[in-house]
Amino acid sequence: MKNLLVFLLTFYRRFRTWQLSLRGQTWDDHHADRIVNGKSWDEFCDALKAAGATLKYAGTPQDPFNQAEGYRYLTRLLRAGLENFIEYADPAFPVLRRMVHETVKMGADNPDNYYQNARISGQYEYRITGTRNTIHYLAFAAQKGGYELGKGLETTGFLEARDMHFGPDGSFELILSIAQKGKNWLRLESESSLFIVRQTFLDRSSEQLADLHIECIGGPKSPAILTSKALDEGLTSASALVAGASLMFARWARGFQAHTNQLPRFDPAVSNAAGGLKEIAYYHSYWQLGPEEALLIEVMPPVCDHWNFQLNNHWMESLDYRYHQVHLNKHTAHYEPDGSLRIFVAHRDPGHPNWIRTLGHDRGTMCFRWVRGEEEPEPKTRVIPLSTL
Repeated sequence: MKNLLVFLLTFYRRFRTWQLSLRGQTWDDHHADRIVNGKSWDEFCDALKAAGATLKYAGTPQDPFNQAEGYRYLTRLLRAGLENFIEYADPAFPVLRRMVHETVKMGADNPDNYYQNARISGQYEYRITGTRNTIHYLAFAAQKGGYELGKGLETTGFLEARDMHFGPDGSFELILSIAQKGKNWLRLESESSLFIVRQTFLDRSSEQLADLHIECIGGPKSPAILTSKALDEGLTSASALVAGASLMFARWARGFQAHTNQLPRFDPAVSNAAGGLKEIAYYHSYWQLGPEEALLIEVMPPVCDHWNFQLNNHWMESLDYRYHQVHLNKHTAHYEPDGSLRIFVAHRDPGHPNWIRTLGHDRGTMCFRWVRGEEEPEPKTRVIPLSTL
C-alpha cells in the first residue's frame, strides 16, 4: 500500500509539473497562486476539520470528558505542527526546541524524558556542542519520514553518550553528516529530516540536563525570506501531522483494547518504525477500571539501565506528571523486601507508595518499559477490589 501511494504521488507530481510547463509556470508559481487565491488556507482548515473524525474512530470513548481531552489533543498536535513546519522549519538554521513536552503529548510520551528536536536536511552538515552534565541518559538520533507523510520515523543514525568522547569537564562536539567525521559522529542520509535528543531522568530533582547547541556548517549566512512555497507546504504538513498522528495512535489504542488490563510485549518492529528505540522493550496496553477497582501490576525487575511505568489517557497522552504521580521509574518506586515491584492504578489511595493516580479517567492506555534489561519479563496484572486493600 505504501509503495503504491509513493508511486501515485510521484506520478501526480510529474504530471503536475508537465501541466505547469505547458502553461509556462513553475512550482513556485503554483504555490503563489494557492496563497493568493486562498486555496492553501481553505485546504488547511478543511484538513483540520476532517482530522476531527479521529475522535469518532472505533473504540474511542464518547463521553464529554474524554471527547474534550480529544479535541484538546488535536489543538496540541496543531501547535506542534505549526512550530515544526513553519516557525522552525529552515534546516539551514536549526533550533533545538521541545516539540513534545508537558502540554504537547503524543504516542505515550515518556514523563522521564526531556525531548528536543530540530529540523535538518541531509544536504547539510551540522555541529552539536555542549556539556554532558549529570543527566542519567543522553542519546542523539537522526530520522527520516514523519507522521505528516503517513509514515513512521525511521532512524538513520543513532548515538548514545556511553559511546562518545568527552573532555575532562564533560564538554563535547558531535558532527552530523553523511560521511564520517570527527570522534563523535552521527550518520545522516540524504532524506534525513529530523534531529532528536533524548535526555532521561532517574531523579528530576537532582540531575542537571545537558547544555546543547546546534549549528549548520557551511550553510547560508542568513535565513531565507518567507516564500509562498514554504508557507503552503508548511500549512499542508502541519494539518497532515494532526490527521496522521491522531489517526495512527487511535488505531494503536483500539488494538490495545484487545488485552485491556494486561501488559503484553509490544511488537518491536512497530515501535521501531514509529521512532522507538531498539534498546527498549515496550509493553503498551489499555486499562479500564470501575470506581471501586484497582489494577495491580507485579513484576521482579531485572538488572537494567532503566525502567518505568506510566499511565496515559485514551489518546496516548501521558497524564499530568507535573503535579501528580502518574508514573514510576527505577529510582522513584518503592520495592518489596525481596526486591519485587507492586504498582497500584486506582481512583483513590490504596495505602501504598506506588499509587498511580487516574485523575478523573476511568480508562486509557498505559506503557511499561525495560531499557537494556538483562531479561525482559512481562509484568503480571490483575484487577482487584479496592476494599481488599
